[in-house]
Amino acid sequence: MVLGLALPSPRRARHVLGRNLVIYRRAWPLLATGVLEPLFYLLSIGLGLGHLVGRVDFAGHELAYKQFVAPALLAAAAMNGAILDTTYNLYYKLKIAKTYEGVLATPLSTADVALGEIGWAVARGAAYSATFLGVMAALGLVPSPWGLCCVPAAALVAYAFAATGMAATSYMRSWQDLDIVALALVPMFLFSATFYPLTAYVGWLAVVVQCTPLYQGVLLARSLDIGTVGWSLALNAAYLVVMGLAAMVITGRRLERLLAA
Repeated sequence: MVLGLALPSPRRARHVLGRNLVIYRRAWPLLATGVLEPLFYLLSIGLGLGHLVGRVDFAGHELAYKQFVAPALLAAAAMNGAILDTTYNLYYKLKIAKTYEGVLATPLSTADVALGEIGWAVARGAAYSATFLGVMAALGLVPSPWGLCCVPAAALVAYAFAATGMAATSYMRSWQDLDIVALALVPMFLFSATFYPLTAYVGWLAVVVQCTPLYQGVLLARSLDIGTVGWSLALNAAYLVVMGLAAMVITGRRLERLLAA
C-alpha cells in the first residue's frame, strides 16, 4: 500500500496494454498521424521560416533554426501522443463504453488499469518520438551521440503527461469539459520555448515558461540532441518524475472512487 492505495501489478497491467495493441493493430494509420504532425511543423516552420530567422542562441551554442526547433517538436510529439490516449480515449472508455466495468470483473484492479493505460500512452508517445528522431537523423539534425537519449527523455515526458491527463480526465463530466485540455496544451505547445528561445520572454513571463512541464521536456531533448549534458538536466527529469508520480496517486484514488465504489 502507498498513501492508502494498492500497488499495481505490472504482470496484470500488461493485459490492459495488450488490449490496446490488439485494438490498434488494424488502426495503425491513426497512430501514423502522430509522426506526421511534428514533421509538417518541422518542414514548414523549421525549414521554411528558418531561412528568415537565421541562427538562435541556446546554452551558448549558435543553432540553425531547424536544429533549434526539431528537438522541441520531438518532446511535443511525446506529449501529444500520451495525452490523446489518457484524455479523449480514456473518457470514452470510462464514461461512454463503460469498458473498465468489464475489466474489473477480472482479477485486475483499478491500479492495474491505471498502470496499463499509462504504460500504453507512454509507449505511444515514445514511439512517435523515436520515429521522429529517425527523421531528424536523416535530415542531419542529430549532431551528437547523446541524441539517442532523446527517446528515453521523450518517454519521461509522455509519462508525466499521460498520468496528468488521466488524473484530469477522471474529473471530466462531459465531452465539453475536455476542451480544457486543448486550452492548456495549445499555449503550452506554442510558448514553452518550442519556437522561441527563453530570452524572447521577459520578466515574470520567462519564469512562467520555465515552470511549464513541456519546457522541462523541451530543454531535456534540445540539450541531449546537441550534446550539452550537465547535472542540471537531472532537475528537469526530476520535475517530470514527481509530476507523474503525483498524478498517478490522484488517478488511483479517483478510479477507486469511480469504478470500485
